[in-house]
Amino acid sequence: MTELRERDIPHKEENGIDNSKLAMEGSTEKVGLKREVTLISGIALIVGTMIGSGIFVSPKGVLRQTESVGMSLIIWCLCGVISMFGALCYAELGTIIPKSGGEYIYLKYTFKDIFAFLFAWVSLTILKPSSVAIISLSFADYAAQPFFSDDCPAPALTVKLLATGCVILIVFINCASVKWATTVQNFFTAAKLLALVIIIVIGFINICKGNTEYLKVSTSFEGSATKLFAYGVAFYQGLWAYDGWNQLNYITEELIEPNKNLPRAIIIGIPLVTILYLLVNISYFTVMSPDELLASGAVAVTFAQRTLGPMAWIMPVFVCFSTFGAANGSLFTSGRLAYVAAREGHMVEVISMVHVKRYTPFPALVFTSCLAILMLIPSDFDSLVNYFSFSAWLFYGGTVVALLVLRYTEPDIPRPIKVPIVIPIIVLVCSVYLVFAPIIDEPALEFLWAFLFIVAGLIFYFPFVHFRYHPKFMGKVTRFFQLLFEVAPSSYEVPEVGQEM
Repeated sequence: MTELRERDIPHKEENGIDNSKLAMEGSTEKVGLKREVTLISGIALIVGTMIGSGIFVSPKGVLRQTESVGMSLIIWCLCGVISMFGALCYAELGTIIPKSGGEYIYLKYTFKDIFAFLFAWVSLTILKPSSVAIISLSFADYAAQPFFSDDCPAPALTVKLLATGCVILIVFINCASVKWATTVQNFFTAAKLLALVIIIVIGFINICKGNTEYLKVSTSFEGSATKLFAYGVAFYQGLWAYDGWNQLNYITEELIEPNKNLPRAIIIGIPLVTILYLLVNISYFTVMSPDELLASGAVAVTFAQRTLGPMAWIMPVFVCFSTFGAANGSLFTSGRLAYVAAREGHMVEVISMVHVKRYTPFPALVFTSCLAILMLIPSDFDSLVNYFSFSAWLFYGGTVVALLVLRYTEPDIPRPIKVPIVIPIIVLVCSVYLVFAPIIDEPALEFLWAFLFIVAGLIFYFPFVHFRYHPKFMGKVTRFFQLLFEVAPSSYEVPEVGQEM
């Protein structure tokens, strides 16, 4: 197997649609996604998506589970190492399978369509839209703060309307231009890095003043949790803050020189985030005791109130910047996953199409943003996301298995980057632990419902993918949305595995 398996590229007329009518007049340029993402933008995407609201708002989840400052800092370090190891495995896969789509495309290439479909099913209906929704709600919470007081907080409807506006603005930017989206990502990533640097500098000043009561090695590990599986929940909390380490693999086809820039962006971005997270947590403990940190609703804001005086208002502003940038990056990559899944025949055809003038996956971005807005309607969906988190690591583990399988079945594939075999094995062991540890530590019926939802994807897989049943009315639906969105099937040349890009 020396070439990627790819469904046939649509011909000029499909479902009665003359695609040439939607192409630009007088243009011989193919309609498709372009390589416009530079190394800097790639790093910004990784860093900007990883750094959302978690490190500013609630790093207390790790502390609550580990029950000591020392162990919480160790968990933050180990989460960075796990993320780095996982990203390196993805870098190898991304440079030998040069297609966008991340886990989806690696599972599809290595195993059967069914595993890739189930990943797309869970990711596109629950994980990705909910991630955009949660981040947008965090943005809305802080954007509304200046107009309300602690005694009279912002009404839930106001917060949800602001979050909806955030999603609409982000989808407009992403649909308009890839350069717009990457420019926004670069700017807001720089802003959130500045905020973290401010916290770290203040922390170092406090350390120089001798405020190290809670950081002493002799006492920082006192009272550490003794339950093994409790650390699984602690890892979940930490890894939630690191979520985004795999985002660049969703846009491999748009990354300039991915064989070089994909591993470079990973090697620069993830260690940078790990160091920042560790130093920020240390800074928090120079100002707050563990009990005070656990009692704080927004740790960075409490930190600013105690150290910045009248300038404390800048921290909520930086949290807004951080969450907006993270939502932008999350929608950017989520849209690419929907686009690739549709291009591979696992979603309706119109989602695989590209705007004929702006070269963006317009329908895929609109689809993802609509689901994100719908998820803003319920009063509380955080628990739903928590119970589905184990499925993310289930598929991460499956993707690492794909890497190990390819090492055995296709050892001669050119590998621009080849990680030591021990790294994917470590990531696989961690994935298995992270799938089962929370279930064992806090068994709940909701985990069963989450698993059943994953399996429910088979209801759609067998008729529409396996047996290729296509209702006749879908041709008219596709034509309607194609004309509405001014999109056309994308021309895509199938690259060979391991070829230089």
